[in-house]
Amino acid sequence: MLGLKSDTDKSWAVIAENNLQQLLTDHAFAEQKAAASAVSLIINYSEETKMVQAMGDIAIEEMEHFKMVHDIMVSRNMVLGMDRKSEYAKHLIRFFPKTKDRTESLVGRLLIAAIIEARSCERFSVLSKNMKDRELAKFFGDLLASEAGHYTLFLGFARKYQDRKIVDKKWDDLLSYEAEYMKKQGVKPFVHG
Repeated sequence: MLGLKSDTDKSWAVIAENNLQQLLTDHAFAEQKAAASAVSLIINYSEETKMVQAMGDIAIEEMEHFKMVHDIMVSRNMVLGMDRKSEYAKHLIRFFPKTKDRTESLVGRLLIAAIIEARSCERFSVLSKNMKDRELAKFFGDLLASEAGHYTLFLGFARKYQDRKIVDKKWDDLLSYEAEYMKKQGVKPFVHG
């Protein structure tokens, strides 16, 4: 369903579970960044009413997810750590050349958001199936539908703003680019690391 061209090995779940503070801090900040990205799309493409409405809903939902992660951390006597730059996101952003063409830029941003959501969904699936901590396994399993919904929404909007064949070619190329990067990942307790 996700169309990703690489899978996360289940051994990553052990790394993540052995470093819960880092995993949950990274996850919390990833939710904040997803909300900020949705708000940025609203600000920069305010004339796109349907997209603005959808991004408003996503921003709220992502902040709700942040709160859920933070509440879990507090219940486990953890403190939200410091944010770190996402090497994964930086890598994806380099895929599309900078452009002043608003439509081209929008489609690129939507495709990057879609792949980030797809990878989050895939990683949450790995955690839900392989964590010994059943509370967290259930928590990550419960997030799957939301992440998958965001992925399809972003991809759908990209296809609305540019010819589908062009978008699908960009999407396929981005999937290959991301899969190549992910070959070297799975060794750190980060959602996309």
